[in-house]
Amino acid sequence: MLETVKYLIGSTGASGFGSKSTAEQVTETCPDLGSITAIVTGATSGIGAETARVLAKRGARLVLPARNLKAAEDAKAMILSEFPDSEIIAMALDLSSLISVRNFVSEFESLDLPLNLLINNAGKFAHEHAISEDGIEMTFATNYLGHFLLTKLLLNKMIKTAKQKGVQGRIVNVSSSIHCWFSGDMIGCLGQISRSKSQYDATRAYALSKLANVLHTKELAQRLKQVSNVTVNCVHPGIVRTRLTREREGLITDLAFLLASKLLKTIPQAAATTCYVATHPRLVNISGKYFADCNEAWTSKLGSNSNEAARLWAASEIMVSRHAEAVFDPVNVFDYHDM
Repeated sequence: MLETVKYLIGSTGASGFGSKSTAEQVTETCPDLGSITAIVTGATSGIGAETARVLAKRGARLVLPARNLKAAEDAKAMILSEFPDSEIIAMALDLSSLISVRNFVSEFESLDLPLNLLINNAGKFAHEHAISEDGIEMTFATNYLGHFLLTKLLLNKMIKTAKQKGVQGRIVNVSSSIHCWFSGDMIGCLGQISRSKSQYDATRAYALSKLANVLHTKELAQRLKQVSNVTVNCVHPGIVRTRLTREREGLITDLAFLLASKLLKTIPQAAATTCYVATHPRLVNISGKYFADCNEAWTSKLGSNSNEAARLWAASEIMVSRHAEAVFDPVNVFDYHDM
């Protein structure tokens, strides 16, 4: 009850910020970002668009990848109309397609740009069951697996940039408190919903993908311990009415948002935690943490399980593998099988 009251009144935490803080407010005292290159996925609308706008305001060079290239160009034009000196590159990327992720990384590397900041923000709530071209349930493929591969392929670039520039690289995974709604066998559940429509529950699938974001952060931070010049953290932006939730418009959804209207954040407020974790000097050398309302918070019990994080990582490596004999099998996830 006390936490809810603090949230409603915007009480600040140890960081000096809280639920009512905006992205512009939390970046006011950050160093000039003129030397920073940032990739922000899902920046064509909502929280991602505001995150990109504020980073541009603070001087960062932006790379805006999107499935719809015109949408990325429109987002670029919108930012340039406010900050005409900004350097922004729009690129094509469909996170549900592993081939598209690899093509994007190849194209980005051909630009010979540094990479200081990777914000894995894009999200999808597939209320209808769908399978990606790689055979993975669509919400999981888009929200987690595409970002897993994107991060994996860009990590060496980030490590190299940090060493050359002397500025710590940061990876920010945008999750959700809804990750707490998932319980049970993650890999088994993914196998079921990737094979059978009858097992599909849209909310549980979304919660699974957001839990995967949390566990990805935990395991990657562990692996980066020896690479102190790159950190990774995870954020819950808060409840906000964006295109993601509008995909589920209807009487029940509208009524729920009406009843919860006092808990909703504005988009500038929802982008605050991402921008805080991405830029604030207080976060130097902080890695593997989960943040909400610009302060460190607790994950679910499953979200803090190191064994589950390692298990998901191993499964993910198989799912993104181009090895001819690598086949994802949720029953024997660590095995390789003949095609």
